[in-house]
Amino acid sequence: MNRTLLRHKGWTWGFRSTVLLYFLLLIVLPIAGVYVNSFSEGWAAFVQNISDPIAWKAVLLTLKLALIATVINVLIGTMSAWVLVRYDFAGKSLLNSIVDLPFALPTAVGGLMILVLLGPNSWMGKLADTLGFQFVFHQPAIIIAMVFVTFPFVIRAIQPLLEEMDHSAEEASYTLGASKRDTFFRVILPSMSPGIISGAMLAFSRALAEFGAVVLVAGNIPGRTLTASVYIFGEVESDNEAGAAAISVILLTLSFLILWLINAVQTRRTR
Repeated sequence: MNRTLLRHKGWTWGFRSTVLLYFLLLIVLPIAGVYVNSFSEGWAAFVQNISDPIAWKAVLLTLKLALIATVINVLIGTMSAWVLVRYDFAGKSLLNSIVDLPFALPTAVGGLMILVLLGPNSWMGKLADTLGFQFVFHQPAIIIAMVFVTFPFVIRAIQPLLEEMDHSAEEASYTLGASKRDTFFRVILPSMSPGIISGAMLAFSRALAEFGAVVLVAGNIPGRTLTASVYIFGEVESDNEAGAAAISVILLTLSFLILWLINAVQTRRTR
């Protein structure tokens, strides 16, 4: 009887309408509002807002640092996923759980952790200062913050592929005399590549929008450590919502393009 009830057209229409209304109210309308607000003062004002030297430098800096953080996450994340799937060791389950910690923690807590660990009053901060190098309030701290909040994406994208991988091709490669290096690059890596690509794009998109951890460790110096998200916050605080929306449109458009690419990669993998 329950199955018959769920198949009823009224229930089906109600479920679909609820989901569509949810997406409309929580996702579509806010995004549309940002785009509309960015052009609220006209096309000329929009161009002026996005071509502001401080704003443009903030966007370019964010792109550069997010790209660096993504490369780091691809390298470390791929190795971490490989270790978690292919090796058994004490504390493996605990380490596997800790991977998701950046998802559970408020990003501001992540920024505070970086301040405590690498700040000028910490032993690591003092050691770096004696070597003529500083982390906090400089670009390295921003990269570390971006790496921290995006760390799980690459690992969680690669792990299922490694777990589902058919080992027969790998064994056949060894049987035919291929070395471990050749087997990895010619057999294993192609199977992992969809996860690496989608995880990297998700990490890059998330790093572009990071605010909570970055604002605590960046220093927010225009042209040097001021990222796009912090710039948007400053424009809102300065009552320039159109300027904040204009830069938000750039980040939103980049995120949409990245999500489209991820969907294209996943669709190709399914086919």
